[in-house]
Amino acid sequence: KNKPFIKSRYCRGVPDSKIRIYDVGGKFAPVTQFPFVCHLVSDEREQMSSNSLEAARIAANKCLTKACGREGFHMRIRSHPYHVIRINKMLSCAGADRLQTGMRHAYGKPDSVVTRVKIGQILISVRSKDQFKAGCIEAMR
Repeated sequence: KNKPFIKSRYCRGVPDSKIRIYDVGGKFAPVTQFPFVCHLVSDEREQMSSNSLEAARIAANKCLTKACGREGFHMRIRSHPYHVIRINKMLSCAGADRLQTGMRHAYGKPDSVVTRVKIGQILISVRSKDQFKAGCIEAMR
């Protein structure tokens, strides 16, 4: 019960994670170059889809590029989606009630992957210079 359902030899046909890149910006910069750090932290115990993490990455990257420049920050996605979500597809056409079984045999097919997040877990981290502090906080908002 409540164990992660991951991609394995038993669970095949799992779609790939939507997250294209986990490290953005100046990823080879030393700690002395980017002394300021800002985290996006989860308040709830929940499951976050790879779609939502990718959307957050794109939005934060756009905001940070405007505030700090292309190499003026380093952003990393710290949670990885491994847990597979299943879906029991239903028909929505005329006469679908004669074709479907409803909740009988409702074990679904793999639909997408999510990350399981605990309270206080860091989702995204941003390193930057002290002068870009306000821009980093705004991007994480």
